[in-house]
Amino acid sequence: MEQPILYDLSTLNDFCIEVLTKAGVKLEEAEIISETLLFAELRNIKSHGIVRLPTYVKRLENAAVNQNAEMRFLENKAAAVSVLDADNGMGQVAGYKAMKAAIDIARIYGIGLVAVKNSNHFGVASYFSMLASKDDMIGLVMTNASPAIAPFGTKTPLLGTNPLTVAVPAKKGKPIVLDMSMSTVARGKIRMAALQNKEMPLDWGLDKDGNPTSDPSEALLGSLVPIGGVKGSGLSLIIDLLTGALTGTSSLGEVKNITDMSGPSKTSHLFIAINIGAFMDIDEYKERVDDAISKIKSLPPKGDNEIFMAGEIEQNLMEKRLAEGIPVDIEVVAELNKLALDYDAARL
Repeated sequence: MEQPILYDLSTLNDFCIEVLTKAGVKLEEAEIISETLLFAELRNIKSHGIVRLPTYVKRLENAAVNQNAEMRFLENKAAAVSVLDADNGMGQVAGYKAMKAAIDIARIYGIGLVAVKNSNHFGVASYFSMLASKDDMIGLVMTNASPAIAPFGTKTPLLGTNPLTVAVPAKKGKPIVLDMSMSTVARGKIRMAALQNKEMPLDWGLDKDGNPTSDPSEALLGSLVPIGGVKGSGLSLIIDLLTGALTGTSSLGEVKNITDMSGPSKTSHLFIAINIGAFMDIDEYKERVDDAISKIKSLPPKGDNEIFMAGEIEQNLMEKRLAEGIPVDIEVVAELNKLALDYDAARL
């Protein structure tokens, strides 16, 4: 098996921006999209990294995404709440605008909530929750997604993986970042396994008859296993009701898969920023977070394992890859170079 190729961040960033701008994306929007893709690579969330670039470009080519979207905030019906109509534009751009707006609102009212309608796949959810944590706020983000999970007790996919992320700032320690989908794994990991012609663990997916399978192609035709059984199924439903239903963008099961080029995906998101300073002294709160981290890390481990907080492994890897380079699988490089050829861009 061939080893991945190491690239520095700037090389991959230049590549993504060149391809996106040649595909018709505005430079400032291409920069946001590239940043989210490389955030995923740095944190080893490969399923949401640059492997997604060809699909995003294909959606633009097929007008499934509006590359000339005129995103606008609708008239507020309450002071701390806003709705962004993404006009079927790129989800990463909508997400960035929405979380920045939520942070601005939270500076005034203590909390800011921005719902996004008529959007698309926005990449790694924790990118957006961490925008808030970097501003000494608590960030909470959720999104609906295309049908992938069968409601508990059924075998027909109707619920999305519907990720949820919460980012909490610390003072001396690393921020605590929970980022989880409502399935055992994100569907992107199964797509990656299919791309690499690899088997997957049996607890990742079910075939169309509801039976466990190690074949990623069968799982993509079937459904994903929800976390905690009925609990994950229930959480997925709630997130759909807080996004698609709340914004009036889509009903249950209506979000299109990222690979469906037939039209708008009808994706919705919810962004919440909580201003810690509206509740207590920010430093005192962050010291309390540090204390919680210390207490957990001081507990005796079950074995010889090190104890990690949510998001800590990813943050450590991010620092390592910034210094040493980002490994990209040879199959992904080949796909990206085909894309570069199509747009007369520099190859990796």
